[in-house]
Amino acid sequence: MTGRCLSHSNPVLARSSAAYGPSVTGLRCCPLGVSQRSHAAPAIPQLSRCSAVVRAAAAGVPVPSPAPASAAPQLTSEVLAPPQIFQKCLDIGVGKANSSALKIFLMAVLGGAFVSIGGFLALTVGMNCPGIASANPGLQKMIFGAFGFPLAVLLVVMTGAELFTGNTFFLPLAILEKKASVQQLLKSWFFSYIGNVLGCLLLVTAVRQTGLLAEAAAPGNMSVVKTSLTTAQVVVRSILANWLVCMAFWLANGAQSLPGKIVGIWFPISAFAAMGLEHSVANMFIVPMGIALGAPVSISAFIWNNLIPVSIGNVLAGACCVALPFALAYGTFGSKA
Repeated sequence: MTGRCLSHSNPVLARSSAAYGPSVTGLRCCPLGVSQRSHAAPAIPQLSRCSAVVRAAAAGVPVPSPAPASAAPQLTSEVLAPPQIFQKCLDIGVGKANSSALKIFLMAVLGGAFVSIGGFLALTVGMNCPGIASANPGLQKMIFGAFGFPLAVLLVVMTGAELFTGNTFFLPLAILEKKASVQQLLKSWFFSYIGNVLGCLLLVTAVRQTGLLAEAAAPGNMSVVKTSLTTAQVVVRSILANWLVCMAFWLANGAQSLPGKIVGIWFPISAFAAMGLEHSVANMFIVPMGIALGAPVSISAFIWNNLIPVSIGNVLAGACCVALPFALAYGTFGSKA
């Protein structure tokens, strides 16, 4: 091929070069007639890889699969939507309905003990601020509400303990959605109630033995006030109290994190305590504590003037103010109405 171009020696190649340019052949003619590699475009990486894959497959060599593309990050909320909270509370109600009487009773003893611990803390801190109480009674009430009972409800929520006032919401919810029977509701209410009473009385005995409230006037004064209210006052106060308590359970179940649960519990529980509303399980500790410390209140006065009407108001709040409207809004009960 010396002295002439390669394309001249091959008519077909010459015609291809003329039609498409020298890049097709990858060769060009130099002035001396020696063929040289042209500066053609580099091979496409994808085609090179495909060729390598084909050769590997032909040789029987396993071809590694390409790494999967990383999934886009999913945005999640720390708070459930109301229909999701409804479903979660309904599941809790169904679980409570199917619990054995023994389990309900034992967990209710714990629930009463937790509420009593919260009441003990509230009396120790919130009712032991005489200077603040005289100068700023509103602040003193806020301190009483902020410390104690929010801790009690947090312990109940995080341990699964039974609280009668919470069951006045969870069980009617399951009844309205046809997930539980009236018999199961009565079983839950009965054993959670007597378990709460026993848990509170055990803590009254323990706290009295500590002597830490021996000189405190607050338990006795509160016992006298609570047993001196009219029936109408007690019932309305107890409805408002358990409305807030059940909303605390609703908010706690809507939160996905422990800080969220704490915030959801703190606001409604501290509010009911600061406002001086009536909660049956809290009174199972406060009034017997006052009686144990010498308050001029009889057990019969406590039961008839306070405990029974407060319990009735708590039931009305849980069933009618919380369970019913949410079942109408988010449940199958509402779709049939």
